[in-house]
Amino acid sequence: MALTGRLGLLALLGAFVPLLLPGWGTLLVVWGVLLLGVAVDLALAGNVRRLALHRAGDTNVRLGETATVSLVVENLGRRRVRARLRDAWPPSAAAAPRVTRIDVAAGERQRVVTTLTPTRRGDRRAVTVTIRSVGPLGLAARQLNRPAPWTLRVLPGFPSRRHLPGKLAKLRELTGRHVALIRGQGTEFDSLREYVDGDDVRSIDWRATARRADVVVRTWRPERDRRIYLVLDTGRTSAGRVGDIPRLDCSMDAALLLGALASRAGDRVDLLAYDRRVRARVEGVGGRGILSAMVQAMAPLEPELIESDAAGMVSTIMSRVRQRCLVVLLTELNPAAIEEGLLPLLPQLTARHLVMVAAVADPRVAEMARARGDLAAVYDAAAAERARADRRRLTAELRRYGVEVVDAAPDDLAPALADAYLALKAAGRL
Repeated sequence: MALTGRLGLLALLGAFVPLLLPGWGTLLVVWGVLLLGVAVDLALAGNVRRLALHRAGDTNVRLGETATVSLVVENLGRRRVRARLRDAWPPSAAAAPRVTRIDVAAGERQRVVTTLTPTRRGDRRAVTVTIRSVGPLGLAARQLNRPAPWTLRVLPGFPSRRHLPGKLAKLRELTGRHVALIRGQGTEFDSLREYVDGDDVRSIDWRATARRADVVVRTWRPERDRRIYLVLDTGRTSAGRVGDIPRLDCSMDAALLLGALASRAGDRVDLLAYDRRVRARVEGVGGRGILSAMVQAMAPLEPELIESDAAGMVSTIMSRVRQRCLVVLLTELNPAAIEEGLLPLLPQLTARHLVMVAAVADPRVAEMARARGDLAAVYDAAAAERARADRRRLTAELRRYGVEVVDAAPDDLAPALADAYLALKAAGRL
């Protein structure tokens, strides 16, 4: 049961009636009339307890896109139900409309469609459905709060998808399948062909040349079926925001572009999310299904406000990956965390694998370093320059261990990481 504002207003007005007609009898009459009105409304209002709720609609949506979830209201009672329905979702789901009027005859159904445009990644669950049927006098209503479970998984946005056609074009050039007929580089033998001007003389196959009348050269292709192991650091440093985007989301976007590109190149891609324990893992998924598996695994991930365990992370990588592969660690170039945690463990990791560290650089630091407006800006510029110097020093230290470092702004990290992968592939270092 629920009481309306009209009843409260009438009760307030009824409090002044005894001033005109003094006596307890007047007061009892006023309250009796109000209680009678409440009883009439409750008797004539639709029976909301005889309503059944059924869900249907989208279960997945990409961040920034729109999903629709329908709620079917079925009237199992004998009387028509006219009511207001509120389908409650978390604020980050951006559900609309918030309140809907329904009119369901006995034995019939009505469909209520809710449009959701989530602003955050992860699982968004319907909270509860509130149905209020007000009586004809508008004094009281029958109200029901009932759960109608539904989960909408909000997948990572993958804004760097727009770079994929360009990177695939570079990959085709690399493998010698581009219309420009640029021969691929690499270390795996592909075929023999006649020598043309401009070919590297070191590629001449003298034995095949001796058997033919023309000079013959070998062609090569980049290695295929190599393993790329992507590691997402979900510790406290991934919770920092660069602009309006968490570092973890930037790392996910870069991982998705690299995963899509490497799978098209014929390489195997695996994913590990780790801080002090494994948060997500994708292994053994081949072909183009890897992108869907990665997106589903990344969707519920949230940064953990704890220091990442570098020793546990390296131990997990070494136990899961026996053969040489490219390990791509997407983390933050935080001097304290890297120098105390990862740096002492790098020799055992680089001894077996090729390691690449990818990090998001904050453009705001570069802006602060250029500021010279007033005394406060000069101090900010000095602090920003100190932070940039520490970052350059850490990058140089990592490279001395043989680690490839990609440090770029949020919009540039994904394409820069893809270019670094293509450069390694072209050089035959995978």
